[in-house]
Amino acid sequence: MTPTSIDAEKLSTLIEINALINSSYSDVNALLIYILESAMRLVRCESSSILLVNKADNTLHFEVALGPKGAEAKSIPVKTKGSIAGWVYEHCQSVIVNDVALDERFSSTVQDKTGYVTKNMIAVPMRIRNVCVGVIELLNKADGKDFTKQDLDIIEQLSIQASIAYSNADTYRQARSEINVLQSTIKHGTEFHSFIAKSPAMIDLLSVVDQVAKTNSSVLVLGESGVGKELFAEQIHLKSARAKKPFVRVNCAALSPLLLESELFGHVKGAFTDAVSNRKGRFEAADGGTIFLDEIGELPLDLQVKLLRVIQSRAFEKVGSSRTISVDVRIVAATNRDIEKMVQEGTFRSDLYYRLNVLPITVPPLRQRKEDIEPLAHFFCSRFSAETKKNFVGFSQDALELLFSYYWPGNIRELENTVERACVLGKPPYIHAADLRLNSKVVGDEPRVSEVAVIQDDGDRTLKAMITKFKRSYVNKILEETNWNQTEAGKILGIQRTYVSRLMNELGIR
Repeated sequence: MTPTSIDAEKLSTLIEINALINSSYSDVNALLIYILESAMRLVRCESSSILLVNKADNTLHFEVALGPKGAEAKSIPVKTKGSIAGWVYEHCQSVIVNDVALDERFSSTVQDKTGYVTKNMIAVPMRIRNVCVGVIELLNKADGKDFTKQDLDIIEQLSIQASIAYSNADTYRQARSEINVLQSTIKHGTEFHSFIAKSPAMIDLLSVVDQVAKTNSSVLVLGESGVGKELFAEQIHLKSARAKKPFVRVNCAALSPLLLESELFGHVKGAFTDAVSNRKGRFEAADGGTIFLDEIGELPLDLQVKLLRVIQSRAFEKVGSSRTISVDVRIVAATNRDIEKMVQEGTFRSDLYYRLNVLPITVPPLRQRKEDIEPLAHFFCSRFSAETKKNFVGFSQDALELLFSYYWPGNIRELENTVERACVLGKPPYIHAADLRLNSKVVGDEPRVSEVAVIQDDGDRTLKAMITKFKRSYVNKILEETNWNQTEAGKILGIQRTYVSRLMNELGIR
């Protein structure tokens, strides 16, 4: 094939891809496949792939992989350190490597797992606004030949097209997400929050919510402060047969015991000093719908008895009245407290706990679902840009990196406040890391080895003994960090609370 015919074929392919880019936003995967197939045809090679960066763990993943072992490769993450693709991503530079085995940057991880041997390759960065978002790789030139500078020129042109396609699709997805949020607001009104999530953990929880919503059983939503427990309560209500009925919120920690009893069950005139008229309580107001009891762990013991009766018989009396009122209410409760520990200590009734805990849902903290950070940040940025009348279009790369590396002890509520502060103090068009004003001491979600544990050397240096010592020291450290809350410690350690208790006995931790 002559240079003239290659140029003609290349031009024709670029024109065709450009037309597709301008007409197809929703099916970006098909377009990226077409771009790779075109690349393989133009430079004549065996395999090709597009790797995109996963900002949550700073690895590259195969978005599209074509060739003999493409399907197997898709499940294998590629580290940004110690790989040719990682080097291209970090340096935002193209490379031709015609003897991969001799290149010190080459990682054999994918080769070892798939059995597909890479002999030579071209790797080209995908750039959006001068920021590398991924890498295009072409492997093994046909007939054992070397890749050439002309091949590289072709792939760099196709990389521009792929970047435009990816950027358009990303913009399209964000626009669709915003439209869905607006439609949800129109449908359900402003009394409900927008639910934004893309992490597997949250998607799995939403599927649980779909099943839970079909029942009338009580639900207990657990999780740290600020993780979005109220949003799950809303979703349970909106997906249930009660969706068109009232959804009533009560914060059990916001009122004194006397006022809380009146708030929940109502009162009659003269029931207490300030009771100048009859008042309907929240349970009566929620009749036919759902009542959300936030901070249920703060409910006084005497009110716990009354709540237990409502759950059991769907009946109660107003404060100062002997007339029984019956209601049809679904109860969703939430807390960030260790309810099991409170039951053991006698500060929360065990019978009420078992009644509420029919369908428990535990919402993971934001640091354990980092895939949600960016879409949430963009959502808050859009909202506060409008409120502050500043035209922010997003976050700089250094700001995004800081958002992903921060520990988020205050979870989504802290992220929301952080973005609001950045919109108030920052200057458009981008929010930068300095605008976020995050505490650098809380950056990073894994303790360094030097911080994990100090292991005493008592003479026994066998591997088994050292592992036991490390385990004892590390579990003890996590328990101290959680104020000896075994449930919270179990969440950090990734084990059940009962196993934490067993470990404490086995390791002699007191």
